Amino acid sequence: MGSWVRKRLPLRRKLQTQRSFTRRKSLRTAKVRKSSTVIDAMLHIYLLKRKLEALHKECLDLMAIKTKYLDLIKHIHVPKEVKVEKIEEGFRVRVTCEKAEDTLVSILEAFDEMGLNILHAKVSCNSYFAMEAIAAREAQNQEYKMDVTDVTQAIIKATQKRD
Repeated sequence: MGSWVRKRLPLRRKLQTQRSFTRRKSLRTAKVRKSSTVIDAMLHIYLLKRKLEALHKECLDLMAIKTKYLDLIKHIHVPKEVKVEKIEEGFRVRVTCEKAEDTLVSILEAFDEMGLNILHAKVSCNSYFAMEAIAAREAQNQEYKMDVTDVTQAIIKATQKRD
């Protein structure tokens, strides 16, 4: 009889461990049955599968929202805006327009044609082209007074040249 008890003891430990993983109390607290433990384990596995399916569906929904958002960003129409201010050093130029291949080059060529040197510039080209620059007149060409409208018109021509 002693050997029979020794054989059943590991089985009971395994069932107890399995019951602790399922975290569900049996209706019968006095006597733990193997069948109820197995049913509890199967129920726990089923519930975990349902949670996994819900998370997978939520992940797919978020991926769809992300792709729609990225498509919308690609199709944003940025109005062309050129602002030129007269400052002490020369001119502060702010340009925003749609992203194109040679926008920066054409604007820099326009500055060169007007005889302006770039002292400081910030350029961004993530979803649209944006540039803020401080340009000063070259020292040898001081006889012609350049106006804000002249610089504005030259930059507008430079951005339209690429279209």
